[in-house]
This record gives sequence, C-alpha cells and structure tokens, in this order.
Amino acid sequence: MPLPSPVTCLAAPFRTGAEVVHLFESLAAAEAARRRPPEARALQPVGELLARVGHPERRLRVIHIAGSKGKGSTALLCEAILGAAGLRVGTFTSPHLERWSERFRIAGREVSEPGLVAAAERIRPHLAVLLRGAYPPGFFDLATAIAFVLFEQSGVDVAVIEVGLGGRLDATNVVHPAVSCVTSIELEHTERLGGSLAAIAREKAGVVKAGVPVVTGALPVEAAEVVRARATALDAPLRRLGHEFGVRVGRASPDGLLLHLESGALAFEARLPVLGPHLAGNAAMALACVQQSALITRSRLAEAARRGLAVATLPGRTEILGRRPWVVADGAHTESSASALVRALDTLACHERHMVLSISAGKDLHRLLPILLAGASTLTVTRAEPNRSADPEAIAACAAGCFPGLPVRIVADPLAAVRSTLAQLSAEALMCVTGSVYAAGAARAGLALALGSRG
Repeated sequence: MPLPSPVTCLAAPFRTGAEVVHLFESLAAAEAARRRPPEARALQPVGELLARVGHPERRLRVIHIAGSKGKGSTALLCEAILGAAGLRVGTFTSPHLERWSERFRIAGREVSEPGLVAAAERIRPHLAVLLRGAYPPGFFDLATAIAFVLFEQSGVDVAVIEVGLGGRLDATNVVHPAVSCVTSIELEHTERLGGSLAAIAREKAGVVKAGVPVVTGALPVEAAEVVRARATALDAPLRRLGHEFGVRVGRASPDGLLLHLESGALAFEARLPVLGPHLAGNAAMALACVQQSALITRSRLAEAARRGLAVATLPGRTEILGRRPWVVADGAHTESSASALVRALDTLACHERHMVLSISAGKDLHRLLPILLAGASTLTVTRAEPNRSADPEAIAACAAGCFPGLPVRIVADPLAAVRSTLAQLSAEALMCVTGSVYAAGAARAGLALALGSRG
C-alpha cells in the first residue's frame, strides 16, 4: 500500500503513534524530491518550525555530539552517567533500530505513545503551513523539533543531542550547547560532506561554538588539526582523548570491560557491560562531556560514572543477544567499525561463524566485505530496509569474488534470514547480523521471534 502524502497525514489531529509514524515515513519517502535551501539558509526549515513553537531548544541545556562513528553510543553513555547522578535526561539519537519512537528518550526510557502524539500535534499545524513554503521541512527537521518540544515539556535537566549527518548544516546545529563533541572522523557520506578527512572534519567541527568546551576522540592527524584550529579561533577549550583525558582496558570478556578512566583530577575504575574494547573510548568521551557540562560536582562524578556505566546498554553495538549459540547484532558500516566488530567476534569461542549481512546502498563493498567476512563459515545476504539497502545480488556477487568457495545464499526477507540461519546453528556456533543499523534492527526483531520460539 503506498504511503499517504505528508499533506494528507497533516489534515487531521493526531490520535495515535501510528499516525505520527506515517508522517515520518511519508516525509522520508519524499526527501529526494524536497526543495532544499541554499547552503547559507540550510537551517531555515528547522529554524522556522522551531520559531513557530516558541524556540524550545533555547531553554535546554545541551550536550551536542557529532562524529562519523560512536556518537550514538557516546550519547547513551552520557545519559547513563547523568541519570545515575539523579538528573532527568532527554536523549535524541538516530537512526532507530526498530521503532521511530526509539529516537526520543526521557529519563532513560523510550518516549510514550501519548507523549510522542502530543509533541507531534503541537507541531502539526505549523508544519502544514511550512510544507507549502519555498523550503519545506524534511523528516529530520520534524524529528529534531519533536525532540526539543518533548524535552521542554518534560522538564529535563539536560538534553543529549546526536547530530544526524555532518554537523555544520545539520538540523540539530540550531542549539547553543554547554558542551560540543566530535567522536570520530572517517571518509563517509563523501557526496554530502566532502572527499577528504579535512573536508569532513570541517563539517563535523561546525558544532563547535564560541567559548563552549569541545571534547574529541582520537582523530586522524589532518582531521584533528581542523578541529583544533576551529576551537582555537572560537576560544573553545579543547579536550582530546589520549591527551587531556584517557582510558585503558584492564580486562575484556563477553561480560564486559573493566576500564581505568582518567579525566583531569579524576582517576577511577568502572565496569562497562559491553562486548568490544573499541567502546571504551566512547565511555571516556561521555565522562569528559559530562565533566565539562558542570552538571555534576567533581566529588560526585566518579561515583555517578561507576553506577551509570555499570548498567548502561548499547542496543545494536556489538550487542550479544544469545550465548549458546553466540548471537551478535551490530550496525558496523565503515571500515573501522567493521574491523572493530571482527576483533570483538574473535574473542568469542566458537567453531563456526555465520554472517548475515544487509549493507546500505552506496557503500564500497570491495573494501567492506573483505573485513566483515574474514573467518566466516557461511554468508546470508538480505535486505533490511527496502529503500536504503544495497541489492543483495550485488553483495552476494562481490562476496563470491572476494571469498571463492564461501557458501552464500540470499534470503530477501530479513526476519526470515535471521530465523533460518539461527535454526541451522549448533550451540558452539556464532551468528552475527551486521552491515548497517537497519541490519542490527532487523536482527533484534527477528531474534525476538526466533529465540522466543526456541523456548
């Protein structure tokens, strides 16, 4: 059934979450044809929408997080630390794994359906007017505005906001944050952000504001210099992973990481219940962001970090969903994230490694597949998102060329791909579903059904 148009979705007041989702999906489907403003007015659509609802973003204390990878997990770890200190936190992340409402979290919980409907209804009449204008808002403008409305209405103490794409021209960059963060910089979305690390760094560094502290991960040299230069020009205090703060992994196992964290005068140990030492840096950046926000006193920060990190969950990030057999879901879609995933999988004892892949369109399969399929016993290719996932036939052909003799099959339906692969596994095997955030989301949905049916 075709989606209704955005105008049709806005014709009557919202009553259910499903109606709000239909609006998101119709706006997303229309994105390619949307009239976009020139660069100098890139933030006009979201700005006009926010102005009409009273600029809720101006009344929020914000931690603003950009980066090629790691920004979502860093945002969730900030939420965990702040929440453990007793603060009420609003968290906006993207994309979602299974449901649109996952993007909006208040006090550590996904927004309720009535809350989402109320926020969307506050915006609905204004969006209806602006869709008739020269530069109509898109789905991410709407999502950003809903997040700010939700957080203001809920009276959060702090909002943790993840950038959608880039930074300088991203809809979230209307905020004046308490802290800015750039987690990592890789060659990604080059058609939008530029073809070099320096060019991409200039886009990410657009979140840096005058006088506002900046936290960064371990960036490539040319990217780090771009961020440093902007921070210096804007008199923004700069704190870098591996320099002003740091982390060491004392122990790593399937049950989690023991971390030695240092940030300024702070030095302590904490446990993070995740698979993969590559996530340690995200915990360190989250700690540095919270520290620079000055929302928690120094005397309370270490204990809040210990308690928050110990119970943090990172859905879709080397997430263990089963242990006999091992079942792991991960959204790896860049070379570095794929390498980190494979290193994490190498720590799990298993006799066979079965990979289920759905990769977003536009990715360089010849660079990504040799990493993801190293050590694979079989490959199942699927399509987790009908409009944004690469053709399974193309993935299968590339895999066959890279790994002659590797058993490869195509199962177009992602839930069927997950369930049928799981059904063939022995208790000593491993299945990993990866290649995109959409794949990780499909894994969680499919495994909920498959594991439940196995008892």
